[in-house]
Amino acid sequence: MLRHFLATMALVFASLAASIAHADGAPADTVIGAYYPGGSAGRYPIARIPADRITHLFYAFARIEDGRCVVAADAGEHFAELAKLKRAHPRLRTLISIGGWEAGGFSDAALSEESRKRFVASCIAMFFDQHRGSFDGVDIDWEFPVYGGPKHIVARPQDRENMTRLAQEFRRQLDALDKQRRQALLLTAALPAGRMQSDGPYDPARSFDLAALGNTLDFINLMSYDMGTAFSAVATFNAPLREVPADPLDPELRRWNNVEGAVDYYLQHGVLASKLVLGVPFYGRGFRVSTDANDGLYQPYSGTYDAGNWSDIKGKLLGNPQWQQHWHPIAQTPWLFNAAERIFVSYEDPKSIGLRAQLAKDRSLRGVFMWELTGDDEQHSLLQAMTKPFD
Repeated sequence: MLRHFLATMALVFASLAASIAHADGAPADTVIGAYYPGGSAGRYPIARIPADRITHLFYAFARIEDGRCVVAADAGEHFAELAKLKRAHPRLRTLISIGGWEAGGFSDAALSEESRKRFVASCIAMFFDQHRGSFDGVDIDWEFPVYGGPKHIVARPQDRENMTRLAQEFRRQLDALDKQRRQALLLTAALPAGRMQSDGPYDPARSFDLAALGNTLDFINLMSYDMGTAFSAVATFNAPLREVPADPLDPELRRWNNVEGAVDYYLQHGVLASKLVLGVPFYGRGFRVSTDANDGLYQPYSGTYDAGNWSDIKGKLLGNPQWQQHWHPIAQTPWLFNAAERIFVSYEDPKSIGLRAQLAKDRSLRGVFMWELTGDDEQHSLLQAMTKPFD
């Protein structure tokens, strides 16, 4: 009897210790995530997706109309292809990402308990009943509750709390489906890091209850890019690894407007490291600067320049002698400058992507993801650099 009691208690304490370790942020299964825009299927078929190199695929995007989930007319064909891809790669988890930068409808859909239930139920019906077998979860990409998103999209002060309630409603309905089908369904969200948005200075904690979402979601895709955009005052980096003292951004914003600072901010707001997946950009951002001082960096600009994705930059700019190549030792990122046309381009290459992935590994984050898969070159150079620290 005594030995049985002691053995039972040992199991109880072991289970308790494991639960505490997980709550304190012990490493979970690594996420190597990839966003895939459905609109790119014509030039980058789903069958080409390197499913053997990623763990999670986020199909972007479903939208919201009249408080319900909707998709493009050809999405059903894509979903069938996703199901086929999953059968060939059983370990691949696929999620439908709802929203995106220009997506409206969230504020209305999340406004009341009734509207939330109706909206979530419509998403469940579409992606887990109508297209059963195509998806393993839902990714919420509301840009952004309360303020900071596109000016024409409805936003309300109560959006912050309603975003949490919306996530909880998704969790409730997905968990109910879990029990019914014995299929572990995921719930994630893409949350911002950039400190300059459409309303100027921006704080993610004013849009999102980060700790509450960290508790509700399986993990957070931290959008640790878009830190230098058309909302910035000067030409600057898209995803600087660390704070650069020479950056003229206000120090209180600059502290967080970098990859390392963004991670620290989320951790300080109660999100576990094991719930954070670090984002890396497979695209560049450009500015038409007003002077050639400092090779364009931190200079005023008259407009933006469409730099394209990594594949475009590699194929069109890197081999062109008009584009001078530079590397910043603190931001740990490259940039290009065309002195003749006064164009500054911030981008990431395999070296800088590898450094960001290594930071995610060193900080015991859940993993790394990219926006977006089709921006890579034919050799998957950026994807290889992104995954290497986790091999």
